[in-house]
Amino acid sequence: MSKAQTFSLGEVCSFYNGKAHENAISESGNIKVINSKFVSSEGASYKLTNEVIFPLYKGDICLVMSDVPNGKTLAKCFLVDRDNSYSLNQRICVIRTNNFDLKFLFYQLNRHPYLLAFNNGENQTNLRKENILNCPLWMPSIPEQKRIVAILDQAFADIDQARATAETNLKNTRELLDSYLQKVFSQRGEGWNIVELEKVSNIVNGYAFSSSDFSSQHQVKSIKITNVGVYEFIEDSDNFLPMEFSKEYSRYRANEGDIVIALTRTIISSGLKVATVPASYDGALVNQRVAVIQANEKVIPKEILQAFLSTRIATDYVKSNVNELMQPNLSIKDLRAFPIPIPPSDIVESISKDIYLIRERTNQLLSLYTRKIKALDELKKSILQKAFAGELTKSEGIAA
Repeated sequence: MSKAQTFSLGEVCSFYNGKAHENAISESGNIKVINSKFVSSEGASYKLTNEVIFPLYKGDICLVMSDVPNGKTLAKCFLVDRDNSYSLNQRICVIRTNNFDLKFLFYQLNRHPYLLAFNNGENQTNLRKENILNCPLWMPSIPEQKRIVAILDQAFADIDQARATAETNLKNTRELLDSYLQKVFSQRGEGWNIVELEKVSNIVNGYAFSSSDFSSQHQVKSIKITNVGVYEFIEDSDNFLPMEFSKEYSRYRANEGDIVIALTRTIISSGLKVATVPASYDGALVNQRVAVIQANEKVIPKEILQAFLSTRIATDYVKSNVNELMQPNLSIKDLRAFPIPIPPSDIVESISKDIYLIRERTNQLLSLYTRKIKALDELKKSILQKAFAGELTKSEGIAA
């Protein structure tokens, strides 16, 4: 990359800030409002308006200026694909220029490392106009820009196809497990009992730690709602509490193998957010909106209990008996009263063993496909880095 071809965004582009649309939202509108959720979902989620407060035109590049710490939307871009269809919300800016192939600029500006560096991981990031105007941009000749775009388009098409295949395999693997568990708990024979959850487990509600209690400099791990996924426990590196909290708040401790369940936004499309605490989080303190379930294994092994909570039967129970919201929440009272099917003692061991084995195989496949998806995402990032480091300027390009 030639330094002579590098400019600040303000030197080669125009910047405009969006405007507030709170009072103009209308379900009967025919104009989409471009806000951060619209950009983060790549247009899948949107609000409508009848009033074009800030019109956008084909070729405009919209960029998100605000996001939560370590969020995935800061500096994310959307390339406007048609006229007379969008209006720009506040805290989103639009970049306009005649100096670039617009797709080349979109590829370069989307999640630009210079802009992401303003995120300190602790506070919400609000990019200022001057931050964006000072963003460095590489501007080779237009023919060179078009050639690089052609390389990127082909590489990304290949990556997206491979990613779609991996996602399909991931979905099919989950559905196979769902089908098996559904069969176990829906085709129960004689001798099964239905018992409230609190009678077969110890349930601990998380504590409302203050956001100021958390720091990457502390030593005691915490389990937040963001750690609880469907089928999986999601590890991170930011949920640490002071060492003295381990003793002071010991009643909120979770142990390896305990079940954790999200109490807020309990259901997502693929089921209840229930996971098992891994060894790396043994002794972690549980934050609010998460509950710990410690099974009485003399009555029901934790493998069977978590397996049941992962079924569509459990999800449907929450939807039908807790409330009618799209994302129902669970109270501790609701959780304690949750009806749990208990198999006869003479088949508990065999059911537990079968569930354990199929979960182990399923987790291996889920891990494989998840790694493939992550690797493809990293490949995409690597190709972009090479492109804008000037390493895709040779005639042979790269192999996808």
